[in-house]
Amino acid sequence: MNEAVAVASELWSELKRYVNTVDRAEAAETIVAILIDNDCDVDDIKNTFKSDLDIKRALTAYLDNDKSYEDEEDVEDEEEDHEDDWEN
Repeated sequence: MNEAVAVASELWSELKRYVNTVDRAEAAETIVAILIDNDCDVDDIKNTFKSDLDIKRALTAYLDNDKSYEDEEDVEDEEEDHEDDWEN
């Protein structure tokens, strides 16, 4: 397990009770984004936060958004590849 993920988990466990319930989803999304931006492994995050619903939801949303972005890039790349196929 990544030490950064373990520390983040411990911090989140201690501090989330101070975050208003309506703001927890956004706070969890921030935790996930910071971990991912710092090259933490998705599987480490999943395993470490497996009992935390807020982080699980945030990670799922992050991965879904990332997948959508990757899919859009693939479509754009394919369109660029096929632009040369059209002759005027």
